[in-house]
Amino acid sequence: MFEPYQADTMSDTTIATPLTAKDFQTDQEVRWCPGCGDYSILAQVQKIMPTLGIPRENIVIISGIGCSSRFPYYMETYGMHSIHGRATAIASGLKASRPELSVWIVTGDGDGLSIGGNHTIHLLRRNLDVNIMLFNNQIYGLTKGQYSPTSEEHKITKSSPFGSIDHPFNPLALAMGADATFIARSMDRDPKHLQEMLQRSYRHKGASFLEIYQNCNIFNDGAFEIFTEKSSKPDETLFLEQGKPLVFGANRDKGIRLDGFRPVVVQLGEAYNADDCWVHDDTDFYKAQILVRMFDDPKIEGHLPRPFGVFYETDRPCYEELMKGQIDEIVAKRGAGDLDKLLRGNEVWTIQ
Repeated sequence: MFEPYQADTMSDTTIATPLTAKDFQTDQEVRWCPGCGDYSILAQVQKIMPTLGIPRENIVIISGIGCSSRFPYYMETYGMHSIHGRATAIASGLKASRPELSVWIVTGDGDGLSIGGNHTIHLLRRNLDVNIMLFNNQIYGLTKGQYSPTSEEHKITKSSPFGSIDHPFNPLALAMGADATFIARSMDRDPKHLQEMLQRSYRHKGASFLEIYQNCNIFNDGAFEIFTEKSSKPDETLFLEQGKPLVFGANRDKGIRLDGFRPVVVQLGEAYNADDCWVHDDTDFYKAQILVRMFDDPKIEGHLPRPFGVFYETDRPCYEELMKGQIDEIVAKRGAGDLDKLLRGNEVWTIQ
C-alpha cells in the first residue's frame, strides 16, 4: 500500500531532511552480469533522485519483464515488478489515481517495443506525467540472446541463426509518431550526460521518453562501442544543446547543415564556420523529425554522427489533469452520484 499523501505537511518537491544517493540504495544484492550497463544507469538514477527533492514515499518505480526490470528491487522507493510489456499500463492507472506521485517506468527494447509496444504508444499520446526510461541494448538479454525489435537487419542470434530479416524500430521516431511531448537519448557510459537527461525528463510536465543506449556485454557486447569509446566518440556523436549550432568532432571542426531537408556534414574552416550550421531548437517539431532519423543513410553524402540529448519538447495538457477536470465538471452538473444505485440499474425485483 502507498502511504497517504500529506499535502499540508509535505509536498512532492520538499523534504524534511536532505537525502543522498545512499538513501536510495536497498539492501538487495544487485544481480546483473558483471560489466552490464544497467549498473551505471542505476547509479545515475540514485545520484539524481536526491536533487529532485521528492520524499521517497512519493516516488514509484514500475518495471515490466527483462534484465532492466529488476530496477525496483534496487531503489529504496515504492515500486512494482509487473508483467511483460505492461509497466506502462500499470503506471497509467497509478498516475491517474494518484497524480501527486512521481512515477518512473523502467523498460527495455523488447519489453517496451514488442509485447508492450501498443501500451507505450498510447501512454505517449495520452501524455500522462510519467518518466519512461527505455534501456536499448538491441537484444533480448534475460532470455539469453534473441534478436529484439531494435536489432539491426541481418543480426545473427539464437532465434535468427541465418540473420534477422526484420526491419528494426527507431524508438525515437516511434515516439515522435505517437506525439510524445518529450523525446531524448543518452547512454550508459556517459554519466554526466545521463544525469542531465534524467533531470530534464523529470522537469518536463507530461510523458518523457528517454532512450538509453545500454551495453549487454554477454549477448551483444560493443553494440554502441563506436559512440562510447574515447577514440571514436568525438567524431561519431553529436550532443544537442538548445540554441547552439550542431558542431562535433575531436577538434570541434565539423558541423551539420541542412541541404533542403537533408542534413549534411561540412568541414569548418574557410568555407563554413559555426554560424553557418544548423542551430538546435528542441521546440521545432519538423526538425526534430529529421534528427530522430539521423542515422547513416546511403542516400546522404558524408558520415553522419549519432545525436544525443533532447530532440523535442512541447507543452500539452496531461491526461490525469484532463480526467480530473472532466470528472469535476460532471459532478458539478449532476452531483456526486450513487454507486449502489448505478449497480442496481433501472430494473429491480423484490423477491419474497
